[in-house]
Amino acid sequence: MVSIDSIKEQIQKTYRQLIKSRSLTPRYGQRQMIAQITNELSKSENLESDAPICVIEAGTGTGKTLAYLISSIPLAKNYGHKVIISTATIALQEQVVLKDIPEILSSSEMSFTYAIAKGRRRYLCLSKLHMLLSGQDSLMALADLHDSDISDYLSSDSELYESMLSKLESGSWHGDRDDWDSPVADKVWMPLTADRFQCTGQKCNYFRDCSFYKARDALDKVDCIVSNHDLVLTDLVMGGGAILPEPEKCFYIFDEAHHLPAKSNNHFSEFSNITGTQGWLEGLVKDFSQLRRHDFLKEEEHAVISDVLNKLMKSFENMSPILEQFFDFKDSINSYENKTLYTFHGGSVTDEICKMAEIIETYFSRFIAHLEVINENLMSLLDELPSPELKELIEAWCSNLGKILERANSNYSLWASYARVDSEQKPPRARWLTLTEVENNFEISLYSSPVLAAENLQEYLWEKCAGAVLTSATLSALGNFEMLNLRAGLPPHSTYLRIPSPFDFKNAAVFSVPKLNCEPSDSDNHTRLLTKAIPKLLSLTVGALMLFSSRKQMQDVRQCLSEQWQDLVLCQDDYTKSELLKYHRKRIDEGKGSIIFGLASFAEGVDLPGKYCESVLIAKIPFSLPNDPIEMTLASWIERHGQNPFMVLSVPEAAFKLVQASGRLIRNEYDKGRITLFDERIVNKRYGKIILNSLPPYRKEIFLEDLSD
Repeated sequence: MVSIDSIKEQIQKTYRQLIKSRSLTPRYGQRQMIAQITNELSKSENLESDAPICVIEAGTGTGKTLAYLISSIPLAKNYGHKVIISTATIALQEQVVLKDIPEILSSSEMSFTYAIAKGRRRYLCLSKLHMLLSGQDSLMALADLHDSDISDYLSSDSELYESMLSKLESGSWHGDRDDWDSPVADKVWMPLTADRFQCTGQKCNYFRDCSFYKARDALDKVDCIVSNHDLVLTDLVMGGGAILPEPEKCFYIFDEAHHLPAKSNNHFSEFSNITGTQGWLEGLVKDFSQLRRHDFLKEEEHAVISDVLNKLMKSFENMSPILEQFFDFKDSINSYENKTLYTFHGGSVTDEICKMAEIIETYFSRFIAHLEVINENLMSLLDELPSPELKELIEAWCSNLGKILERANSNYSLWASYARVDSEQKPPRARWLTLTEVENNFEISLYSSPVLAAENLQEYLWEKCAGAVLTSATLSALGNFEMLNLRAGLPPHSTYLRIPSPFDFKNAAVFSVPKLNCEPSDSDNHTRLLTKAIPKLLSLTVGALMLFSSRKQMQDVRQCLSEQWQDLVLCQDDYTKSELLKYHRKRIDEGKGSIIFGLASFAEGVDLPGKYCESVLIAKIPFSLPNDPIEMTLASWIERHGQNPFMVLSVPEAAFKLVQASGRLIRNEYDKGRITLFDERIVNKRYGKIILNSLPPYRKEIFLEDLSD
């Protein structure tokens, strides 16, 4: 282990080499970021201190990828750690692997190895492949596993599967879906994969040649692993070290870190559909009868399993009318994401639901215990060296049981959540029901989710990792990191740094608020004024982005435009994001006009420099939807603790989103243009002025244009 001073000299030398060889302009903010990461992560040398957690908001144009790569990797190598780069999007993950890292390695004396980490579902399962190419018994077990008819597999593209097997055996392909020479449809690919519940591990015939485990072993040999938030969280939920190296031996770099709390909540949430689960339980009766016929299940075990399944089905029959009654009270329900929804106030369910949930939880607990015994018995049969045909059939049933066990555990967690009363000292879980119409029938689903990721991130990440850096162009809200702290539960010793963008916002961009004499709450009038404003503010050859908070308003504005202007619009609902951006750039390159209509997903991660986006129009201040169950429950909890949820949650979140949305305009030092917000509340309301003052230093034009009637 070399001294910290030597490492700092090495990092400085690498930075100078990169600046010189790539003819870059040294950036003060970039040097700040390098110094901050180096100083903080070097504290991990002291084994008795808390793991360093470093938060850096680095404005657009800082060059943060280069900064965190050249500062973290030398330190990690010195301590025998790995660096895990975690991104929120595939696009950024690919940019780091295909562009940023190769440029650093080719333009400096810095030397390190790296690999991209992917989940199991990106890799082919050899056992499944051989099963698809073999006899009827194996296919029958596989069809049971995927709830499909056997004809689906018999009629599958066997030539493609044969080709895959041939390329695997020749070594010209390694089982990675992304490396296959042409796109593979989900319907063709999914039967070829296995999750952790279905995998038999070292007992599998093909373990030594397994694509996933080979890729997993390769991660142990590299210095830097490029992953994504979902995979990192999946690994942490499994205890850490299951997919990625152990957290204690890793420096985590979370790029686009503002996504981390919401993604964490998703990983710790539960869901169950009443009708779907009832159908699944009925199907399991047939599955276990088949196990009995194959003599893989003793008569007494079969009787016990059948009894538990019948009790579960009866419990669901009793629960359905209890849940249905909540949709009889029209004043208590609303719509969210095109579903009829009922949110339990403060996350508290009724005593009747709680008692029924306890019963269902108990039955699922018993069911899981029996499943684990049956699975162990089947796995032990593999140790008895059965014939190849029998071994393949046993593996198929082990895989099937793994999937059943996964779904049973998921149901157990959901019902345990509904049976539990939350502590008054901690934020409650959000619990809600949805009612969906499917083929003239109504289906009820139950959900349970943490409202804050703080506790889970503390337990699984901050208290285990060797160190972490959280960075993004936008992490603060209203000039501070209180919102991030609330949602992510960062430890008290965390350090914070805000690095402003090097761009000259004052001369590059105008932030305009036209006079409308109309608030967004008057939706019909507001939509009409937006429709009239577009032809007044834009030319027919402009490249523009218009952002909406409401899908309905987006569609209404488009429909009300004249045919000439409708032809310029590329709407989010019509294409995938990548296709839409591709068509937009093509139009502009051909000298035509093009206007993108998008919702929240287009307010970040969209890079349209220069002529591709000279105007950003924002329909209104992007407040979160008031009927989001998680936000409703969190707001209720904050109010119970004597605070104003609007000022604590809604205003900072809206300010954060508005900074992101307006940030779509200036992507480099040469960009210029105009941001127009059609919402007078940013001037007329006290909270609006707070939001306005938190924006980058654009040149502001307030009410200079009158677009009212």
